[in-house]
Amino acid sequence: MCGIVGAVARENVVPTLIEGIRRLEYRGYDSTGLAVINGTLQRLVSTARVADLAAQAASTRITGTTGISHTRWATHGAPTSANAHPHTSRDEIAVVHNGIIENFESLRERLQAQGYRFITQTDSEVIAHLIHSHYSGDLLEAVKKTIAEFRGAYAIAAISTREPGRIIGARAGSPLLVGIADHDHYLASDASALSSVTRRVVYLEEGDIADVTLTAYAIYDATGALATRPVTTVEISRDAGELGPYRHFMQKEIFEQPRAIADTLEGVAGIGPELFGERAAEILAGVDSVHVLACGTSYYSGVVARLWLEGVAGLPAQAEISSEYRYRDSVPHPNALVVVVSQSGETADTLSALKHAKGLGHRHTLAICNVATSSMVRQTALTFLTRAGAEIGVASTKAFTTQLVAHFLLTLTLAKLRGRLAPEVEARWLAGLRHLPAAIQSVLALEPAIIAWAEQFAKKQNALFLGRGLHYPIALEGALKLKEISYIHGEAYPAGELKHGPLALVDSSMPVVAIAPNDTLLEKLKSNLQEVRARGGELYVLADADSHIQSSEGVHVLRLPEH
Repeated sequence: MCGIVGAVARENVVPTLIEGIRRLEYRGYDSTGLAVINGTLQRLVSTARVADLAAQAASTRITGTTGISHTRWATHGAPTSANAHPHTSRDEIAVVHNGIIENFESLRERLQAQGYRFITQTDSEVIAHLIHSHYSGDLLEAVKKTIAEFRGAYAIAAISTREPGRIIGARAGSPLLVGIADHDHYLASDASALSSVTRRVVYLEEGDIADVTLTAYAIYDATGALATRPVTTVEISRDAGELGPYRHFMQKEIFEQPRAIADTLEGVAGIGPELFGERAAEILAGVDSVHVLACGTSYYSGVVARLWLEGVAGLPAQAEISSEYRYRDSVPHPNALVVVVSQSGETADTLSALKHAKGLGHRHTLAICNVATSSMVRQTALTFLTRAGAEIGVASTKAFTTQLVAHFLLTLTLAKLRGRLAPEVEARWLAGLRHLPAAIQSVLALEPAIIAWAEQFAKKQNALFLGRGLHYPIALEGALKLKEISYIHGEAYPAGELKHGPLALVDSSMPVVAIAPNDTLLEKLKSNLQEVRARGGELYVLADADSHIQSSEGVHVLRLPEH
């Protein structure tokens, strides 16, 4: 979740560089830094917050009219000042980089043999030295030669003391855009980083290189030809970055779920292919299977979708983790619909999986995404845009629930095209979807009881999550959230798998969360819960109002409101 900002301006760019990465803080980072040209190359880094970098800039009075800045999540090398970006080469070249250079070790060995001295553990330092080794008076040509040697994903921004007033940017598998102001130009990995200076941006396509100066910019495509990319005016909600009455952005976004779902459903008058784009009727009519590709929380939404697609639409379906799909040999299926899911539309593994699928001959592609201007939307034949609004919290919340809405609309559309959705059933499902915001609002009212559970969980080291059927992927999502947010180890299993291994870990110190709706599998689940209690495990049960599971010693029941 690294962030890039670059600026070429008439005035000192340091405040813009710092404000830009401050606006990217919500993505998380462990170090930050900037470099500017003011006769010489000046660099500042910090392993604290962006505010510390700003304090350093103020105390050193660093200035410059050309510069780059960065927030880093450590991949290669620990989060230290030495490993923080920007990386430099011989006090002439500075580079910031998002992504991973897979062949950096062989490049590093070659550069060391040429006399370049490495002072970091990162793959990114290779880029700075490689550009320097190729430099012969033209930074653009040096960057072109450099990226031709890469294997991996990257977005980079590079500056040179020999060419002040110029930044070269390049992207492959990681987002980058050019920002356009009246008299200045910018680079960034996310439009929100530039919202204080411009809302006019140009998104680079895969393989593009941008040559940015004070008065102009030029974009070259992967073949080296001059390219024209559209200028987009980005709308950023004024209150997206404001906490309001909430303690943190994740809490805010949890409570924004009713509105996010209502907004996502706002334009849905009925079920039909028109929800997914102009060509949807033609494409979806010939679909005979669905393959969902995603990562993390988005993948779990895809696992739910697989069950819906098979159970409701009667279509063979599978959900697969993008980083697994892109590296395996798979059998292409010409009439399959490949659905890629990502909140940002810039998830590198999922974009690579999409590219892999298209390379195998898959023509029918659909993006479920929250960002209309994203790479994913631009690279698929069909799109469903969720209307979740900006998701600033690192862990996905409202994006997940709106993705589920999108998946269900797709399921109903495919069912209708296959003659499996009677008008009265369609009306019932639509009414249920429109009731979702109110239903979620009633669940959010349970916050005090959930806080009481959380206080008990805070003392634990591990937890087990159980679900059956549609609720197994929900259990997976719950375990992921526990790990991601609290740093408490959590694992999820289908409840029927308890006796095949996980039960050996259950004792009085192991809290077990069970999702217990009153459905056809409830009695089976109750048997699994008895197995937990027989071994002293403490149960935390999320139950429907009529699930007939009672609280008792070692059994905590949270009843969801009727709706």
